[in-house]
Amino acid sequence: MAERHDVIEASRTEASAAETGLDCLVIGAGPAGLTAATYLARFHRRIVVVDAGNSRARWIPTSHNVPGFPFGVAGPQLLEKLRVQAEGYGVEIVSGHVARLEREDEGFLATADDGSAWRARFVILATGVVDRMPSMRGLEDAIARNVVRLCAVCDGYEASDERIAVYGPADEAIRHALFLRTFSRQVTAVRLDDDEPSADCAAAARDAGIAVLPRAASLRHDGQCCVFALADGSEHRYDTVYPVLGSEAQSRLAAALGAAVDDNDELIVDGALQTGVDGLYAIGDVVSALNQISVAVGHAAIAASAIHKRLPRNFREDEASQSETAADLPTPAPEA
Repeated sequence: MAERHDVIEASRTEASAAETGLDCLVIGAGPAGLTAATYLARFHRRIVVVDAGNSRARWIPTSHNVPGFPFGVAGPQLLEKLRVQAEGYGVEIVSGHVARLEREDEGFLATADDGSAWRARFVILATGVVDRMPSMRGLEDAIARNVVRLCAVCDGYEASDERIAVYGPADEAIRHALFLRTFSRQVTAVRLDDDEPSADCAAAARDAGIAVLPRAASLRHDGQCCVFALADGSEHRYDTVYPVLGSEAQSRLAAALGAAVDDNDELIVDGALQTGVDGLYAIGDVVSALNQISVAVGHAAIAASAIHKRLPRNFREDEASQSETAADLPTPAPEA
């Protein structure tokens, strides 16, 4: 009897999906996208996740800033746990890169590089940002050893009392160095180019005891520290370097449909995480907000719940309806 019931439910789902498409397509399988997928699946909604495999979280060696992991969690491990959780509720995660997103009737048509396409009433963009990395040999090893760090909000505590350098355009490097003075007395700003800092930033650096070095000719990792070589031949060693070279928000799909972005090309959304395009939501780092895993997870809960409320109600059928449908099916022949 249970097997017959499963057949009935599967056939209904397949027919409904073929007629109306997905309830929601989630683009991106980082912490935000996977959390949204889990919420929607638990709301019994028809969804697919398309993942290009470049979540920013994969760079994290160990984060002690994620709630619920008192001993820390590596980014790849966190992504795997979130993926297993989503797939446990039947979420289909497809590898691919969505190249085009178009309005179609009351929903959207998403097309991948390989020609795969999905129709959905709603879309959640969880495409994140791509950090601009410094040019140096052994960058991945330096990140794995926490010699190069990418997020002062996430792991400034772990760099407490270390010799810290912030590397980037003068004013940006100074502003980040000021934030990091919370964690260490020894913070230096190393300039990316020859531009001088503004008068305000230069004064703030002096008041905080932050040295501002000239343009670095090169940056290398010697296995223990990061070493800047300056044009005058001097070398400066640091336990930790924070590059602040900016990032590229992956907001192109939404912007092409007219969604508004801020000065960093990150998407501007309303309280429900909807962009200026009706039915198109954005969550996580691609949104103009604090780029944190806990924020991304919160975004996902809000957006998924908002979409669920906007979709037609999906009341569960009562047992009588299921019995009537089952009665229409041919009775299997008795076993020999």
